[in-house]
Amino acid sequence: MMKAMITMMKTTGHPALLAAVAALLLVRPAPALARLRLVALPDREDVVVNLDNPDVALVQEERTLTLQEGVNQVDFSWKGVKIDESSIRFESLADDPDALTLLAVSYPPGEDALVWDVHSAEAVDAPVRISYLLDGIDQMVTYTAVADREETQVGLQSFLVLRNFSGEDFGHATWLLGYGDAFESGSRHEETKRVSFFNRDEVPIVKQFTWDSAEMPHEPDRQDEAVGIPVHYVIENTAASRLGEHMLWPGKARVFQHDGHGSTIFLGEDMARFPPVGDEMRLYIGNSRDIVVTQRRMETRRDNIRRDNNRNTVLYDEVRRDVVTIENFRDSAAVLDVIQHMEGQWKMVNSTHDYERQDYKTLRFPVEIEASDEVEMELIYRVKNIIERAPHPLLRYNVPR
Repeated sequence: MMKAMITMMKTTGHPALLAAVAALLLVRPAPALARLRLVALPDREDVVVNLDNPDVALVQEERTLTLQEGVNQVDFSWKGVKIDESSIRFESLADDPDALTLLAVSYPPGEDALVWDVHSAEAVDAPVRISYLLDGIDQMVTYTAVADREETQVGLQSFLVLRNFSGEDFGHATWLLGYGDAFESGSRHEETKRVSFFNRDEVPIVKQFTWDSAEMPHEPDRQDEAVGIPVHYVIENTAASRLGEHMLWPGKARVFQHDGHGSTIFLGEDMARFPPVGDEMRLYIGNSRDIVVTQRRMETRRDNIRRDNNRNTVLYDEVRRDVVTIENFRDSAAVLDVIQHMEGQWKMVNSTHDYERQDYKTLRFPVEIEASDEVEMELIYRVKNIIERAPHPLLRYNVPR
């Protein structure tokens, strides 16, 4: 009928009416393509969210698609969801690897969507896995450590604070952190959730005092106020400490102690650094003024002096003797880490205490001090090849004006 109308208008000479009818034909709606949308699929059967990477989440979801024999167009859209479109993958989980074939992928213009052309050998309900990288999921690890009254062990509990701003709702999902046990939980868009996933009792600790020569005053009696020594609980991430199965992520830690009356007292808060398996986690709990450290240089002498042809000193070695006095005013023994920072090309000549190298110029001396006792630590070391700083030539020689 429409064709007859156009033929009639051509013969009767009505170009305006012809143009109007042609326009109506151009805007006639095309048949809509059926879509399987990401946020509306009722058959999302299993979802695993892997948070190994703190910047982006890997989502793997399993669905069952009802496919007809031949080529099927499966549309996957993510409007309002922060998916990296270049990361989307389609995988068949059918027992027969030749049952499904992915022929092509196309991206409709102006849409957050893609269309898979999937060939099915027969009409079938096919299990598939869709995976993609998802932005907008913010995770933060926190710890709660409760020490016993004797400060020999803690109950250590870890929580995951999960914030979902991805645009996606997960009614139920399995969450993986790369360590610890997987846990199951839902997470809706714009929801914040705190999940307990790690809990260990009777984890051994060492209460450690640390004096760093680069940060602490060497003569505290000359300070206007009392100098406190930083105190940490040290937890080894090993199997012997009932840990060590997985790495522990960095996170905020709140430390408490049992007061012996059925309650706890708050000791402090710290940002625990990343402790891999075999390493240690250090939790700062405050400063102690019951230990006083004084360091003085008792001797400095030049050795192995090298001169130029004019008998001027060019290079020399320097032998130094430092004495560290440690006083423990506590009614119990303590372990103090004395951190020394060496200069230049150094070599230890003699030390009254054992040490370990943290790097090429940093030494750690673990010193045990009994209650109400005093310990003196002496170290003699050589700094090699020190360059003599000659005065300016105009000051060293008589130069005619």
